[in-house]
Amino acid sequence: MNPAMTDVAIGVAVGLVTGVVSALCGVGGGIIMVPAFVSFFKLPQKTAVATSLAAIILTSVAASLRNTGNQLVDWKVAIPTGVAAAVTAWFAAGWLRSMSNVTLTRIFAVLVIAVGVRMLWAGK
Repeated sequence: MNPAMTDVAIGVAVGLVTGVVSALCGVGGGIIMVPAFVSFFKLPQKTAVATSLAAIILTSVAASLRNTGNQLVDWKVAIPTGVAAAVTAWFAAGWLRSMSNVTLTRIFAVLVIAVGVRMLWAGK
């Protein structure tokens, strides 16, 4: 298989895993895509984060449409949370450029571990 086709195949595989994880757990962009982009595509951490955010748009829209049809979305919570997150993300994305890839990788790793440990102990 030529390198371009390999990249497409890996991208599709990452997308399949991300789709399942995001639909079932509400995560995927950061948890699945960022490490995969760094490992398989050798993207720098900053590029992996930015690429993941761009890719997750389609995942989020598709799952949100389906979950709305399943009457699972609480729009009174989703709208203010989404607006606040979008405004904050606009400004935080500016910080991305000034941070080193090493610092971002460490922040990402600590966050994933902390959230995972919290979820294991909460047991909900």
